Amino acid sequence: MSPFSQLQIRMYSKLGMRGSFSLAVEELVKTEPSLFVITADLGLLTGLSRFKEKYPDHFLNVGIAEQNMIGIAAGMAKEGMNVFVTTYSNFLSMRAYEQIRIQLGYMDLNVKVVGTGSGLAMGMSGNTHYGIEDISLIRAVPGFTLVSPSDGLETVKVMHEILKYNCPVYVRLSGVMNLPVVYKEDYSFTLGKGVILRKGTDISIIATGTMVYESLVAADLLSSSGLSASVINIHTIKPLDVDLITRECLHSKLIVTIEEHSIIGGLGGAIAECISGLVHHPPLIRIGLPDLFQTVGDYQYLLKENGLTGPQIADRLNFEMHRFD
Repeated sequence: MSPFSQLQIRMYSKLGMRGSFSLAVEELVKTEPSLFVITADLGLLTGLSRFKEKYPDHFLNVGIAEQNMIGIAAGMAKEGMNVFVTTYSNFLSMRAYEQIRIQLGYMDLNVKVVGTGSGLAMGMSGNTHYGIEDISLIRAVPGFTLVSPSDGLETVKVMHEILKYNCPVYVRLSGVMNLPVVYKEDYSFTLGKGVILRKGTDISIIATGTMVYESLVAADLLSSSGLSASVINIHTIKPLDVDLITRECLHSKLIVTIEEHSIIGGLGGAIAECISGLVHHPPLIRIGLPDLFQTVGDYQYLLKENGLTGPQIADRLNFEMHRFD
């Protein structure tokens, strides 16, 4: 795979994770003739219109039939196809949950499940469309790998990487267009290995998805108040990078998880499970979406309402550090 240029990285940022996904599969199908993309009524909204026009024999829109889509994908995978299925994450992870659990997890089939519009990205569509429980649901299915990229470039690198794996994978695409850039230059991506983006001594911020960028903003603000924060991108939530998380617990005064997902069962829950077996570990603060239905609003409004912007996170962690002093 050739290195990604600055122009490509900027393009992925403008398109967001959803658009970056469509460009990735368009590139991958050129060298992987078994690749097939299935969507449930989201050809245009998932940015796959060009893929459909260029590769009609590698594309199927089943309509609003998520459960059937998983069944079709499972059958094609049994015949040796490398199948990607995609629609909004809430409908994939909930409406088709039994099919994902049995037909993909239990049967251990090579289907890549790509949930778009995760978190609060669907904005004005409201609670019926917010994908805020998908990590907890998919994480509970044996045999699944679960990935949550942080920006457009990482989305593309994830797609290239998971194509090599002959197992069920769930990819959680969050955020909207004009997505902030986390990786300004190309880098080496390894599934299952977290990335230390910034090293600190006081706080270890462990983030995933869109919250990686906001955590970097928060860490910069914390430094001005004399607090040193590490920022770790946990792009692979299952399997979790247990070694990295354990090492962070050895030197940090506070462990913080940040995610655009319900506070129940997501990244914070996974980290809590991980460190619960340690004899000694720092206090753990989990920052995410509270256990309640959201008010309806646009994406940026919803992030602010839930305290998920960089400045809000910095203020919260300033308070928490003083509380534990």
